[in-house]
This record gives sequence, structure tokens and C-alpha cells, in this order.
Amino acid sequence: MKKISSIIIIFLIFILIYFLQSNFFVWFNIAGIKPNLFIVLVLITGLYIGKTYSVAIGIILGLLLDLFIGKKLGMYGIQLGLAAFLGVIFNRNFSKDNRITIMLMVAGTTFICESLIYIYQIILYKSIFEIFSFIKIISIEIIFNTILIIIIYPLMQKLGELLEKSFDENKILTKYY
Repeated sequence: MKKISSIIIIFLIFILIYFLQSNFFVWFNIAGIKPNLFIVLVLITGLYIGKTYSVAIGIILGLLLDLFIGKKLGMYGIQLGLAAFLGVIFNRNFSKDNRITIMLMVAGTTFICESLIYIYQIILYKSIFEIFSFIKIISIEIIFNTILIIIIYPLMQKLGELLEKSFDENKILTKYY
């Protein structure tokens, strides 16, 4: 029951982020570039939930995003599934208790996921790769996401602890003497 309520909370946060992305950040952008809080949400699930659930949640939320705003089905599903998987890898290798570490995780995940989307769009639409445009978009989005992490870090940590408690599988390590 805890897992279902946690998934419902994640979905409600997804809807809130969708409305923020489509309404608030239209006016609050830098050079027409908006932050991608979907990557942050799915990265949090990867850091705190675990591999199976977080990747599934990332793909499902990505497919929902594809249905809402995507031109091709699957582009955001792959992106958010990858973000969740990166969260799982970061969880194994780094501490999630430090704000600077989380900021670096968000910057790295944003870079990897947005690079994937940019390359996907170049291949799909047969556009020309413009390195300066790519660097500008990636840099601004990384800075934007990182600044927002500084602001929402306490909320993110509370959500992560809540998710970790509800998805904890009660693995008990018994010591034999």
C-alpha cells in the first residue's frame, strides 16, 4: 500500500511539474530555454527507490510526456528511463546526502539526457549539428537545473526519504558469530 501511495505522489508531482513547465517557465526562462524538472524528478526516484521501479516510473512518465507534448513517441520515455538508470548508478557510487554532489549529479544527468535528445532530433529531422547552439542550450539548462536544485534541495531530500521508506524491502543482514 505504501508503494502505491508513493507512486501516486510521484504522479501528482509529475503533473505539478508539467504545469510549471508549460505555464510558469514560459515567462521565467533564460534565452528561451526552460529548465527540465522532469529529469530532476526521475533522478530522485533513481537515487531513492531502486533500479526496477525507478526505471519503470521514468519510462512511464516519459511516455506520458511524449503523449502530452512530444512529436514522436518514445523520445522522452528513453530520456527519462536513462535519467532514472543514471540515478541508480549515482546512488551506488556517490552519497546523496550532500547538496553539491546532488548538484553535480543533476548537471551530469541533464548533460547526458539533453545530448541524447539533441542527437536524436538531428538524426530524426536530418538537421545540421550546430555546436555553438548545442553548447548554449546545454549550458543554460544545466545552470538552470542546478540553481533550482539549490532552491528545492530540502524538499527533494524529504521526498527521497519518504520514497526510500516506502520502497525499502527490509533487507536484514544477520550476523552469525
